[in-house]
Amino acid sequence: MDWQELYASKIVDAQEAISKINRGSRVFIGTGCGEPQHLIRSMINDENLQDIMVYQMLSFTLADYVEDPSFTRRFSLKLFFISRAMRKAAFEGKIDYIPEYLSQIPRLFSSHRIGLDAALVQVSPPDKFGYCSLGVSVDITRSAVEHASVVIAQVNPKMPRTWGDSFVHVNEIDCLVPFEENLVEALPVVKDNEIARRIGLYVSELVDDGATLQIGFGNLPFAILQYLDGKNDLGIHTQLITDGLLPLFERGVITNKRKTLLPGRVVSSLCMGSEKIYRYVDNNPVFYFRSSEFVNDPTVIARNDNLISISSALEVDLTGQVCSDSMGYLFYSGIGDQVDFLRGSFMSKGGFSIIALPSTARGGTVSRIVSHLSEGAGVATARGDVSFVVTEYGIAELKGKSIYQRVMELAQIAHPKFREELISVAKKKHYIFADQLPPSTEDLLFLEGYKSSLKLKNGKIAEFRPLLPSDEFAYRNFFYSLQEKTIYMRFFYKMRTFSHEVVQRQWSSVDYRKNMSIIGLVQHGGHKEIVAIGSYAQESEDRAEVAFVVREDFQGMGIASYLLNVLAKIAKENHYNSFCATVLRENAAMIRVFKKSFPNADVSMNSGSDLLIVMDFNTPEEPVEAEGEKKI
Repeated sequence: MDWQELYASKIVDAQEAISKINRGSRVFIGTGCGEPQHLIRSMINDENLQDIMVYQMLSFTLADYVEDPSFTRRFSLKLFFISRAMRKAAFEGKIDYIPEYLSQIPRLFSSHRIGLDAALVQVSPPDKFGYCSLGVSVDITRSAVEHASVVIAQVNPKMPRTWGDSFVHVNEIDCLVPFEENLVEALPVVKDNEIARRIGLYVSELVDDGATLQIGFGNLPFAILQYLDGKNDLGIHTQLITDGLLPLFERGVITNKRKTLLPGRVVSSLCMGSEKIYRYVDNNPVFYFRSSEFVNDPTVIARNDNLISISSALEVDLTGQVCSDSMGYLFYSGIGDQVDFLRGSFMSKGGFSIIALPSTARGGTVSRIVSHLSEGAGVATARGDVSFVVTEYGIAELKGKSIYQRVMELAQIAHPKFREELISVAKKKHYIFADQLPPSTEDLLFLEGYKSSLKLKNGKIAEFRPLLPSDEFAYRNFFYSLQEKTIYMRFFYKMRTFSHEVVQRQWSSVDYRKNMSIIGLVQHGGHKEIVAIGSYAQESEDRAEVAFVVREDFQGMGIASYLLNVLAKIAKENHYNSFCATVLRENAAMIRVFKKSFPNADVSMNSGSDLLIVMDFNTPEEPVEAEGEKKI
């Protein structure tokens, strides 16, 4: 028997269904691309409806009416998130924004703090057991259906049937309104592909194989996904499924095999995009749709080991405060899922969060790394919740860092033309030392080519990258971890202090073409610590002086030889013809390193206890690559 025959007593047209809504009612409308467009239009066309309060998370169809004064006289809009289509209306004060964490919105309905007289939703046709699916909009819709006095459902055969907690029995629905129409489609617009490409490159460095990802709302998180196509066995636990994930599904990048919560399943509560993604999730058991109360609960999120939250922001201040829902006093989007996932990722074993944003706005005239948030801007994310901030100029690591360190990390990834100003303001606010030099204004993207890794003899992986001004405290810790003999071998005297003044002279404003320092980092607990450094500094137009320090417990593992070869390659790229090194005669280990890579090196007496070693790059002996080298 056809379902319409079976449930004929509940089937009505839209006009009759809408007539069950009384004046002054509080009406919930299904979210985003799952919204029941036919029911919305019918509600608006019913002139009998007056003083209606509408609750919705993401709204599209209503954007067609908000410019009409007769509409705004009859309907009051309460939105939990401001979509691009509704942004102008929000700026003009035509809608009311409710700032709330997504994980907690369902409880507002269940506790009747927000009472609902009616819910307008869209579902798939019922199966033979009488179950309809909420399809692409489970999120807060699930709770609204459970707690509204009257439930009116548009039954659309184009609504996907999704697995999980998306099913609603016909007995829970008061009116069934059959009406077929295409679902709303919503595809982000990426304005600057080069900026997205550079940000995607940095984000991909932070994402390891086997990680479980959350991808936030917005154009940039959507664009970043394409730069993760070289990863393996990624998992997904996220509020929103978009078309950006499709290539990763199709190429087998997302397998969910290594997830610790619901392995093999994509956990989500909402799907927004094109017809292609709607057909992909339709009746696909890989997708497990649950309400926002579950998906966005930080304690649930934390059950995923190695959970990485990737979201965006409007601006970040130098202390790490994040604004994502307003431009000054103008409400722009919403709190959404950001805070839920940032806190969940922090509680996850091996997890962390990434805030990704372009360094500038308004055609490059305004910095989005700011000395202080704009007047009226909301602090959606507190400074203690952020792990990493990424722009097209690099990665700033904030977790566990002091205000001084945060300022240096964030100024370093700001647009070069704003860096000096940011440092100047930070000095006035006493965030940093008064003598602090600003980071280089050079675009340092080329330094990414100098990153590599090496498997050591003890089985650990050492990662190598250029030393940055923001590494001051990490390098200080490295220095004080060294034994006195090691320091003497490097500096030729018993250097006892490693002051801020020393750092200012040597590393705060480095010309990376003339001078280079490569640090080696090894994972220790939940962070990476410096265990070695190799440096060269310009001595003459075509020669640089080279030196190394390796922590005692990592000596004899080939690190110095590896660093020498890496530095020689970089020096040749920067038009040096040779290295020289001053070595104590008693430092036999270092002399062997130089002679191994440059057998024809010229060794001569420099002073009473020093040797001068000159290594010509143009001799037939090319530096030998260390075994196990791997470019990152």
